[in-house]
Amino acid sequence: MRVRLENLTKTFGNKHAVDHFNVELNDGELIALLGPSGCGKSTILNMLAGILPVTDGHIWFDDDDVTRLPPEERGIGLVFQNYALYPHMSVLKNICFPLEIQKVPKEERIERAMEMARLVHVDNMLARKPKQMSGGQQQRVAIARALVKKPRLLLLDEPLSNLDARLRLELREEIRRIQQETKVTTIFVTHDQEEAMSISDHIVLMKLGVKQQYDAPQRLYDQPANQFVASFLGTPPINNIPGTFDKGWFTPDGSGERIKLARFESIDFSGSVNLSVRSESFTSETNGLDTIDCEILNLYELGKDEMAQLKIGDTVVRAFLSSEYGFKPGVKTRLGLKKRGVFLFDANTGERLDPEA
Repeated sequence: MRVRLENLTKTFGNKHAVDHFNVELNDGELIALLGPSGCGKSTILNMLAGILPVTDGHIWFDDDDVTRLPPEERGIGLVFQNYALYPHMSVLKNICFPLEIQKVPKEERIERAMEMARLVHVDNMLARKPKQMSGGQQQRVAIARALVKKPRLLLLDEPLSNLDARLRLELREEIRRIQQETKVTTIFVTHDQEEAMSISDHIVLMKLGVKQQYDAPQRLYDQPANQFVASFLGTPPINNIPGTFDKGWFTPDGSGERIKLARFESIDFSGSVNLSVRSESFTSETNGLDTIDCEILNLYELGKDEMAQLKIGDTVVRAFLSSEYGFKPGVKTRLGLKKRGVFLFDANTGERLDPEA
């Protein structure tokens, strides 16, 4: 099922939690709503589910306008971060419960519940109560309960946030497997960029209720639409080197050196910028590349590579460098900038100035 949000807006008093939000989500995909806390992700999810009324705009499921439909008429499966299982019911009864509400005959609901239990790998725990299960197992049951209704749309609200790191990794891979097997259009709310990047077909990145970019995960990383997108994605975070730019020449703050950046010479802009460079985009090779002078402050061994702490003008940045070059702290050197992972942003607006590669 395709999902289209058209000028979707939600206000609480004078505050816009979601502000004229437009996006069309493809049928059968797993889409992550990603962004920092308070950006409006869960608000959108609750409007999709019909739990929160829409202030303005429309929600379309395929060609059906569901903006004013009650939750029970939308064909939604919803999974919360706290599982929300009934503690007095067995696993089987928890999974069956939505079908019981729909008055599905007992034999059919048990058959469908068993099918979902097998899908999420809890079919050997059907007699257990939730308190006898781990957090990951409980979340599998919650997913089975949401899917047993054969929803048009599956909504997952921070489903892994209560789990430890190992279980998070295991269950996010399971969520991807389950989604690919069922082909149910799935919207996954998270603030964890690694989670979103690893399992999503597409990501909607948000800030303060506004869509910043909607793209495939790798393209979001490689071709950020603005400074916020570039800075939000990546570990370690992208290096932002403030300075001034004028017709292909960049001067870092705190440095009198003008650096010729051939890749940006076609940009007709003069003023304050951030030269943003991913840590893996520095290189010891300089032939045919734009170069930048720096001082090596510290080095941290990472096996084949080293994490170098560099000073460029007034700014301290991080770079992955090959250990074979034998850099030492306190040394001044010139590094090349690879063609990928280097961007130029207007320091005042955050707008990307360089064209996409």
